[in-house]
Amino acid sequence: MLQQRIQQREKDLQQLRETVESHKRSVQTAVEDSERIFTELIHSIERSRSELIRLIRDQEKTAVSRAEGQLERLKQEINDLKRRDAELEQLSYTQDHIQFLQSFQSPSAPPESTDVNDDLFSSLFSSDDLRESVHQLRDKLEDFCKEELKKISDRVAFIRIRSDFLQYPHQLTLDLNTAHKYLCLSESNRVITTTTTVQSYPDHGSNDQSWSLICSSSSSSFIHNNIEIDLSVKPISRRIGVFVDHSAGTLSFYSVSDTMSLIHTVQTTFTQTIYPGFRVCSGSSVKLC
Repeated sequence: MLQQRIQQREKDLQQLRETVESHKRSVQTAVEDSERIFTELIHSIERSRSELIRLIRDQEKTAVSRAEGQLERLKQEINDLKRRDAELEQLSYTQDHIQFLQSFQSPSAPPESTDVNDDLFSSLFSSDDLRESVHQLRDKLEDFCKEELKKISDRVAFIRIRSDFLQYPHQLTLDLNTAHKYLCLSESNRVITTTTTVQSYPDHGSNDQSWSLICSSSSSSFIHNNIEIDLSVKPISRRIGVFVDHSAGTLSFYSVSDTMSLIHTVQTTFTQTIYPGFRVCSGSSVKLC
């Protein structure tokens, strides 16, 4: 008997080591995936930033080119007007009226006036509008990230690693007085197997004092007080964990593999001692781990 316990403990030790290593690999994969995704997100934001700066610079070049062209035309017009003014001033000192009339016909005609466009930059973006748009984009991005991270946190809040629950362990054995009449108990009442021989057990369950999780390869459901609820959850592991918080009045079922993911939880009030129960279908078995 002692040798059996040693072998079982060695098996449990090896299984725990494998679980720890598997969990470490899962965590590392999650970290690497998160790093990769956030790096891609940062690169995407950097590309958007570069594209926006390029657009601003292109707009700047267009506006400056227009302004410089208008500046050159204004400078040329000013020079022409100054030259015209100098010619007229020089003619004003001429005493010979005949020469004045002859010279007055010769000066060049005044240049056409250049239109000064006060709205030179009106067709381009407003710096204030651009700044406001970028601020709004930043705020929306921050709000989106906070909202999505909260959703992720809410989901993973139910995913607890095995070590979180090992502080509440209890070695269970099966009660012969609550077994189904077609079940046979073995291995110190820790293994259940279906049998064709009717056993003398009282009926239990299917009332307001029982909470049942039914699992199969294709579906799962929860039953309480003869009311069944279909559960739309991803495939459930062959290992199921049950967590009871008696003072808080919560009962939770978990799928246990490399991680623990919540299957279903209920809020109730426990007025009596709680006992675990199992329903074993034909050709299947249950083992307490």
